[in-house]
Amino acid sequence: MKAVQIIARGQPVFVDAPMPVLQPGTALVKTLRLSLCGSDVRHLHYLPDERYPTAIGETGHEMVGIVHAIDPAHNGAVKAGDRVLCLAPDHRAMQEYYRAPVDRLLPLDPSVPLEYSVQAQQFGTVLYAAKTLPDLRGKTVAVIGQGSAGLWFNFALQQSGAAKIIALDLKAYRLNYSQQFGATHTIHNADIHTADALRAINGGELPDIVVEAAGETDAIRLAVDITRPEGFLLFFGVPRFDEMPFPIFEAFWKCLTMKSSVGAINDPNHASTRQALDYINTGAVDTGAMITHTFKFADVFDAYELHRIQDEGAVKIVIDME
Repeated sequence: MKAVQIIARGQPVFVDAPMPVLQPGTALVKTLRLSLCGSDVRHLHYLPDERYPTAIGETGHEMVGIVHAIDPAHNGAVKAGDRVLCLAPDHRAMQEYYRAPVDRLLPLDPSVPLEYSVQAQQFGTVLYAAKTLPDLRGKTVAVIGQGSAGLWFNFALQQSGAAKIIALDLKAYRLNYSQQFGATHTIHNADIHTADALRAINGGELPDIVVEAAGETDAIRLAVDITRPEGFLLFFGVPRFDEMPFPIFEAFWKCLTMKSSVGAINDPNHASTRQALDYINTGAVDTGAMITHTFKFADVFDAYELHRIQDEGAVKIVIDME
């Protein structure tokens, strides 16, 4: 089968790889669609030197496919021939077939486009992270970064009753999507003093809660700067680097409550991801609105680069393996 492997920093290549071997408790899934996210950029460009070359199949983890074969002893809801959302936290799904534990396969509604269904992976991680936030009713929340994760947060915050949802991004075009997904206000913070802009919207006060959904060094520093004293700060964007400068004194002085969120794969019964699928399947959220580009598997390297530079109006990029 064909697969992607990163042989050196920023150098993905196609390789011929053996088909995965079915093992007890697993299924082989033929990949149909993937989509890209910020953690793929980290794997491509920012892992520690000793991590390259990566494993075969890196990097890809937002994946839907069709069950090609499954452990005969399995007697659950998924069977051969079913279309499934496949949870792949090892980021090794950028290949024609992927072996996954059967408990990481969620059946799909066949009436929903595959490019919509694949978005439930990231959406599920956002819903999982949102459960760690304090009571949002009547609160002002700022969301740094309006890629797909930030847009999903706008929706999740709206559903939870936040009074003001203020979307921030350095790229103006991304803010065009923000209110459609639930933001009440937007700030293009490329050339302005962000804290002053927030105070102007929020009656002179900084936000009660800040969600950092970009992972860039400047965004992480900004998150501390714009959270009010004794406020709550959620780190969600995957950090680009293992180590980076951090304004610890400001965070200390403000008495901030800070939390990061990873590990949605351990959510009991994948409840948050199933909730994401329900939102998508019922049309409660306009999933297609954020999908801006589709690339064939043969052109995936162009897709990686477009996702990295965030150009040409790109928000969510889908890889069509068919």
